[in-house]
Amino acid sequence: MSKNNIKTSGFSLAKREEIIGDDYYEIKQLNDLTIAVLCDGVGSAEEGAQAAKKVAQHIVTNFKNIPKTWSIEKALKTFISSINSILYAQSIQDYERPELVTTVTVAVIKGNRLYGANVGDSRIYLYRNKDLSQLSHDHNEEGMDSVLTDAVGIDKDIEIFYFENNIQKDDRILLCSDGLYSVMSENLIIKHLENGAYSLVKKASSLMEDNLPDDTSAVVLEVNDTDEIEKMKNLDLSIPKKLKKGDIVDGYKLTLSLIQNDRTWVCKKDEEEYVIKFAPYEALENEDILDLYIKEVWNAKRLKAGFFPNCEVPKNRTARYYIMKKLDGITLKQYLKKRTLSIDDAITLTKTLLSMTQYLLKYNLVHGDIKPENIIVMQRDDKRIFKVIDFGSITEIFSLVNKAGTASYLAPERFKEAAINEKTEIYSIGVTLYEALTKEFPYGEIEPFQNPSFKNIKLPQKYNKNIPEWLENIILRSTCADDELRYSNYSLMKYELDNPNKVPAFFNKNTPLLERNPLKVYKFGFYFLLIFNFILLMKLL
Repeated sequence: MSKNNIKTSGFSLAKREEIIGDDYYEIKQLNDLTIAVLCDGVGSAEEGAQAAKKVAQHIVTNFKNIPKTWSIEKALKTFISSINSILYAQSIQDYERPELVTTVTVAVIKGNRLYGANVGDSRIYLYRNKDLSQLSHDHNEEGMDSVLTDAVGIDKDIEIFYFENNIQKDDRILLCSDGLYSVMSENLIIKHLENGAYSLVKKASSLMEDNLPDDTSAVVLEVNDTDEIEKMKNLDLSIPKKLKKGDIVDGYKLTLSLIQNDRTWVCKKDEEEYVIKFAPYEALENEDILDLYIKEVWNAKRLKAGFFPNCEVPKNRTARYYIMKKLDGITLKQYLKKRTLSIDDAITLTKTLLSMTQYLLKYNLVHGDIKPENIIVMQRDDKRIFKVIDFGSITEIFSLVNKAGTASYLAPERFKEAAINEKTEIYSIGVTLYEALTKEFPYGEIEPFQNPSFKNIKLPQKYNKNIPEWLENIILRSTCADDELRYSNYSLMKYELDNPNKVPAFFNKNTPLLERNPLKVYKFGFYFLLIFNFILLMKLL
């Protein structure tokens, strides 16, 4: 689940007049996962506070690098067991008895699911529909609440209580030490829960006249909204294995296959033409493929802007597909087979691509595969306009794992496993602009799996003499193989497009000084000859 959907808070107070207590908590929000850990160092142990901190940090740190094949349950149990072994061994070595001892509660939210585990008597509660439910299990001696039967570091082996639950919008998850629930009734907890962890702990303190008998800590996770992607993934929808012309799916009649794998079709419904895109059949068995398709559908549904086609995800569909309005145009690649773009149209195209990338940046996204095949050329009111397609390539900015892109349009650093960012997208825009004006590539066409060379760029004016010098400078800067010389962001490139008279001449680092700054060379030569002649004259005298 996106971290934007979850609000977190945490607060802790030490008992009585002590400055530092034995409780410790950590909250970490990663891309699609939120983890909260709360530990209560056992007061009778000499190193309880240190144990609490070590356990919380160990679990959170390991979750940052959780193996992809591991379930959340396996990760929780493995990380808790491993830190238990570490603390127990260290205690026996240093004290010859368990002294690094602490309780632990862990809550993980991923998608629309809550995963939790605990050892000891620190608790996890779920508040939903005005009802507070304890999800964790207290490891106490029966009838003796202050005596623990289990805790991290107390023995070689521990009993880990684990649970899972679906979560809903407006749910609140509370992690707390016994210092909180031992002085506050469930009704009081409910009353102050909506104001977060600080309100809960401060209320507990005020009930004890600011003289808490035990360290008191709370962490609150508020679910402001559920994960739309996860909801879409969990829908019970079929994926057709084979599709053919004439098939009817939810009233959409397939008329023309657009891609060789027969997953994207022109279709017709109520005399209107659409493009319909189905999930790959392999998504039934391969969760990674399904996740990529669901993300594509989600982006198609939520990204509404003039440079994208209008897309819909029908509410009552019976299969995994989405539809988009059929565009009356051809791809830029098809257009370039007959002619290049005019200078004005090329500038319009570039501004469209920059507006598109700036729009995606608001969502921390990049297109990932900007190229003529993904641009539709349309005519409207005697003007040429451009639409950008392929929601499947859109990915998170700074992604290292995503392999989106086409070789000839990839920035040189992408071949070295660099992250996708504004500079790499600018390079793709620059190559597309270069091709739109010349039908050529700045460094030649690059085949997949080729080890390309980016040594000498071919000046675009050699192919198209109509390209003005200022526009050539923009093209050269955007397609520079050295990313340090490339535009650093979309706004800078757009500014120069809007202000041709302010575009500086562009030179590579290897360009001779005579070409980069002839005036400086001539000045140097003049003064050198002047001094040389003066010396000769002095010798003659």
